[in-house]
Amino acid sequence: MIDSPFERAAAAAAFLRDRIALRPRVAAVLGSGLGGVADHVADRVEVPFDDLPGFPAPTVPGHAGKFVAGNLLGEPVLLQCGRVHYYEGHDFDTVLLPTRALAAFGIRLAIFTNAAGGLDPAMRPGHVMLVEDHINLIGANPLRGEHDDRFGARFVDASAVYDRGVLRVLESAGGRVGLTLTRGVYVAVSGPSYETPAEVRMLRSLGADAVGMSTVPEVLAARQSGVKVGALSLITNKAAGLSSEPLSHQEVEREAARAGVAIGNLIAAALPELGALAG
Repeated sequence: MIDSPFERAAAAAAFLRDRIALRPRVAAVLGSGLGGVADHVADRVEVPFDDLPGFPAPTVPGHAGKFVAGNLLGEPVLLQCGRVHYYEGHDFDTVLLPTRALAAFGIRLAIFTNAAGGLDPAMRPGHVMLVEDHINLIGANPLRGEHDDRFGARFVDASAVYDRGVLRVLESAGGRVGLTLTRGVYVAVSGPSYETPAEVRMLRSLGADAVGMSTVPEVLAARQSGVKVGALSLITNKAAGLSSEPLSHQEVEREAARAGVAIGNLIAAALPELGALAG
């Protein structure tokens, strides 16, 4: 019987190793509407979340819920298409299961992507922000609770969560594919309701540039497991009070689908250098 978070992650990783002959060291986690990047992976093998022991199925449109392994422009990669969220009612151990399974599989560097609302008025839909720091306002730390040393240290150093070498590689790759990246701070809230205009003003005053409902828990779990991290926020809408348009998840999906090709090109261009950083 699988009765601990570590054993659940190890069992999922063993299942992935049985299904996937390739052993990539780099993974990308694709957020809302960005799963189309997987369409460009050659010789791909797909493993649905439903096939993995203990894995939940995503309930949010735009999150396919599968792993895709193969070669992206000749470079080996493992893509996680979709994620589960805290706001879906899961506990943090369930939210973190895919990330911990990636680490147990052998991933040493992960790029997390998300769809986010722009808090900085200069960030318009379609803009891609390179996350250089974050603020956790989900309401709890995802690493709280009974600790298992097999995951890594309980007290994770968060002074440089987003690896500086990874940031430089992503910026350079963005330039090569004609995608200008602006560095900024991502703030994670619990959701699922969007923020009020008053909350948006508060978040902006705290120094945040973009707001979303994911990524921070996964990033902290990845760092606990020794995985290097980078993150990209696709600005799909202006946050409440900064636009006259009502907010909707359909808008998020539409903008993410339009930008998916650019995000895919960026990740593909960065893969050789990311592979070198992964070791």
